[in-house]
Amino acid sequence: MEQRISLITLGCRDIAATAAFYEAMGWRRVETPDGIVVFDLIGQALGLYPLEDLARDMGVVPGTLGTGAATLAYNVREKPEVAALLARAEAAGAQILKPAHDVFWGGHIGYFSDPEGHVWEIAHNPFSTLAPDGAFRWNGYAEG
Repeated sequence: MEQRISLITLGCRDIAATAAFYEAMGWRRVETPDGIVVFDLIGQALGLYPLEDLARDMGVVPGTLGTGAATLAYNVREKPEVAALLARAEAAGAQILKPAHDVFWGGHIGYFSDPEGHVWEIAHNPFSTLAPDGAFRWNGYAEG
């Protein structure tokens, strides 16, 4: 198995509202069949899929598919972008879980949950410089 993730699928009770949230954050959908919404990312995609259908596909009941035990992270280039993105998320309907703040390891982070409860971390990590296209890797990309 290659070390990568191709598609992240979020089970949603209300796909239209959740899609509207991500569109308000500035994301653009790609063309898909009815019943699923997909946003292409850098090297992978984020899909929104009906929670009931996702549970049926897995052979489990929807109540076993909780949210919040994992986070999706979005890294930014500059520290002030953390608070700005949290404000944008809140204006789009997110709940702010923890406002922008400095952390012990030298970064600056904050958390929100989308309308379905999926938790996002917005982070500035001065030790992991983003690539020009915004791609992230743990030890960063060399500038220049």
